[in-house]
Amino acid sequence: MRQTPGEPFGQPPGYSEPQGPNRRRFLDYLLGTSAVATLGAIVYPIFRFMSPPQVIESAESSVVAAKLNEIPINSGKIFKFGNKPGILVRTATGEFKACSAVCTHLECIVQYRPDTKQIWCACHNGQYNLGGKNIGGPPPRPLEEYRVNTRGDDVVVTKA
Repeated sequence: MRQTPGEPFGQPPGYSEPQGPNRRRFLDYLLGTSAVATLGAIVYPIFRFMSPPQVIESAESSVVAAKLNEIPINSGKIFKFGNKPGILVRTATGEFKACSAVCTHLECIVQYRPDTKQIWCACHNGQYNLGGKNIGGPPPRPLEEYRVNTRGDDVVVTKA
């Protein structure tokens, strides 16, 4: 077998090299897409965490908060008003009062204290009267007050 210039040594005449550049291009493509996919798998959750979803406010303007016999005199009950809690209080005279249960200071959930006859926030000792007006502690503004009506055996709370 005689070798001619430019022919690889030991290869038969007419032999051509394997398609190297196409294989290399395929491997580069495979490596590039896997790198982009990995980067996306890392960045996407971070992006979703940084931009929280929009919470759609409930369109409810009134809700049945309790039954009449469910709340004893001089006690309170937390109820759900749309996507936020509310507090329903039955005073010592038997009258119902309702307002938002989200403290205006740091958005903690308030509760009714029968010993002081006040609405109280345990986070920083915020105090509200039964009308929702802030009377002590750090809360900067009053609670949102709701209207209360009774329909048969139901206590219905409506946004004012």
